[in-house]
Amino acid sequence: MRARYWKLTPGEMAKLAYNPDRLLNWDVKLVREPEESAIFIGIFMYRNGTPLGYEAVKGVVYYYNRIDRDELPKITGFLKGRLGGNVREKGDRVFLENSDEIYSAGDIASLAREAETKLNAKATITLEFAGVTEEELKEAGMPEAKLLPIPGASN
Repeated sequence: MRARYWKLTPGEMAKLAYNPDRLLNWDVKLVREPEESAIFIGIFMYRNGTPLGYEAVKGVVYYYNRIDRDELPKITGFLKGRLGGNVREKGDRVFLENSDEIYSAGDIASLAREAETKLNAKATITLEFAGVTEEELKEAGMPEAKLLPIPGASN
């Protein structure tokens, strides 16, 4: 089965004990106050790579909305310092090709907490799993209230 959880806080994330091999992708959305201004940065990773034109690029990627371009080197530097990789840009997305790939709850929670501090924003985390059972998700401590249906996915 596939399962998606959303609006997890870094604190909630740190308490989870899922099998990282079952995590298909994750997203850390960092929103600056006031939320109505829609100023945000999204850091994400897809296990099978993120499309860049016709190729799939492995590594962490971030996108941004209403962020001054003068701030991009700070964001890129933070992620590159944390995970490495070669910088490539396309539109409003910055790829750190071949960066370290993280999938454990502790690593993602740690990245989200540090990003909150360094980028002056509040983090929420989304996780998507594949090949998991309801029992595995319960044992991992996944909060049922934050389970989000995946349209078209057979559960």
